[in-house]
Amino acid sequence: MFSNTQHRGTVGQPNLGPGQPAAHNNRLNEIFDTLRAEFESQNRGSEQMETQVSQQIQEMELIRNKVYQLEQNQLKMKQDYEQEIRMLRHELELRGGAPLQTHLPGPPQHGGPAQAPPPALGHGQGTLFSGIMANQGPGGPGLAPPPDQQPPPQQHPLAPPPPSGQPQGPAPPSSFPGYQQGPTLNGYAPQAQPPTNSPGPSKRNITNRGPGPATPQQHPGQPQPMPYQTNPGASPQIPRPTPPGNDMQVGPRHQMQPQYAHQIGNVGNQLADLEPEHLPDNLKRVANDWFAVFNPNVPRTLDVSLVHNLVHESVVCCVRFSADGKYVATGCNRSAQIFDVRDGKKVCELLDDSVVDKDGDLYIRSVCFSPDGKLLATGAEDRRIRVWEIETRKIKCSFDGHEQDIYSLDFSRNGRLIASGSGDKTVRLWDIETRGQIMVLSIEDGVTTVAMSPNGQYVAAGSLDKSVRVWDCSSGYLIERLEGGQGHKDSVYSVAFSPSGRELVSGSLDKTIKMWELTPQRGLLPNTNVSSTGKCIRTFEGHKDYVLSVCLTPDGQWVMSGSKDRGVQFWDPNTGNAQMMLQGHKNSVISVAPCPTGHLFATGSGDMKARIWQYGPYR
Repeated sequence: MFSNTQHRGTVGQPNLGPGQPAAHNNRLNEIFDTLRAEFESQNRGSEQMETQVSQQIQEMELIRNKVYQLEQNQLKMKQDYEQEIRMLRHELELRGGAPLQTHLPGPPQHGGPAQAPPPALGHGQGTLFSGIMANQGPGGPGLAPPPDQQPPPQQHPLAPPPPSGQPQGPAPPSSFPGYQQGPTLNGYAPQAQPPTNSPGPSKRNITNRGPGPATPQQHPGQPQPMPYQTNPGASPQIPRPTPPGNDMQVGPRHQMQPQYAHQIGNVGNQLADLEPEHLPDNLKRVANDWFAVFNPNVPRTLDVSLVHNLVHESVVCCVRFSADGKYVATGCNRSAQIFDVRDGKKVCELLDDSVVDKDGDLYIRSVCFSPDGKLLATGAEDRRIRVWEIETRKIKCSFDGHEQDIYSLDFSRNGRLIASGSGDKTVRLWDIETRGQIMVLSIEDGVTTVAMSPNGQYVAAGSLDKSVRVWDCSSGYLIERLEGGQGHKDSVYSVAFSPSGRELVSGSLDKTIKMWELTPQRGLLPNTNVSSTGKCIRTFEGHKDYVLSVCLTPDGQWVMSGSKDRGVQFWDPNTGNAQMMLQGHKNSVISVAPCPTGHLFATGSGDMKARIWQYGPYR
């Protein structure tokens, strides 16, 4: 019999003869050597792959830099060429020849009479543009005049310019880059109460405080061709297109309701041509100092009313609601103000006491609340972004880096990033937590407007070069460039994403609004060489003058726009029909903003007022 010890040894361990442990160890060593060799082989392959990827990244960066250099060279050639054309035009006019209009290369011509070429754009110290507005009267250039005063006498457009030392007055916030005098209240026809410039300080246009581009040599004693008058209070001599007549052809979707056709006429989307006194009650809403007219060609589905009238001491450059809809912020000269939406009372005024020039103008061009409503970011003419703690009225942090005026700001939905657009041709992203700049996106011309997508993944910008661009915020790659045949024919002043983030609307100095269908899922490319791929699915035409601000209602059912024609229009995004035109301000509507939580919207104007309105279903 086996003992217990012997039994355990037989079951738990094999009986190894002499030399067997050594053979077993040798086999293990062979296996380890094989694994080690395979690991080293894989490691070498991985290193080679990393080297190849690194080389490819370097090559892509070289290509990217090369393309950027080519773009810069092309831009310089273009600017030199345009400057030479301007000099030739100038010299021809001085010699008494007819002005060159169509046979010289230049920007695309709009419908109606040919207009003078746009002034040269400057890139001086203070701002973006040179010579945009020479007309700077008491109300400031670019502000549509109120209809209760007589217009100043007009002067011949070829009158000599004013002396260099002659004061020109402050430039208004309502003018933006390229801002010019607009039409009368009800279109281009003379009104019963002729307009004139509005009183009060204003500084919305971007005058060049620094050196601009070279101009043709001035010849003493000869009249200089000027598109504006020497009288600071006069309106610029800009050719006006003939207003459309009542026999204007209208497409199938604009079928006139027959009971009103004989007394209204077919105006299409030109709702500014409608006069309230000639409309039936169901197509208008008239109050003491405002009125709304509704498109007779489509069923009326909206109604509107005034909730609060917020009087300011200067031009209101921007308006913005908080995410909870309880407050609205406005930007004006030297301060941002916050109002309670319920009662219209001012909650606080945010003023930077550290600004050295206490008497000079410093307009707040853009304001935006953080998503939690605790912070308000402001962008101003001094190129600085200030982020305020609303509760303490103190500056939490400030961002410096832009080289020219800041025109637009937007918070990301997570409250971490702020996007900014400036006349220095850049869009910049700033991190609130690290208080630093994380990205600079450069383009060929001044940036007038920025917007963050609802998911915070993309940032869109409009520019003076007539384009709309969309970048990926994580990589900085340009994924959309919206321009070309379907694009705008003049500078883009406002962009806004739809609530879904799949569409984008843009407003332009060409008097139109466009809705774009985005294609953000396509392959990313470096931001120096991207062609237009987004599709323009709708063009909204009907405003009489520049479109300065656009947005969508939170449910996406309406596109809203504010214009230099002093009107606010509601558009159906599915059909392109104008539903309503609201006239409540006595000057340009510079900013419109929807309330995120309800049927309210706010407007800011050159008449030194902001207003809160309510819209809803028509009953």
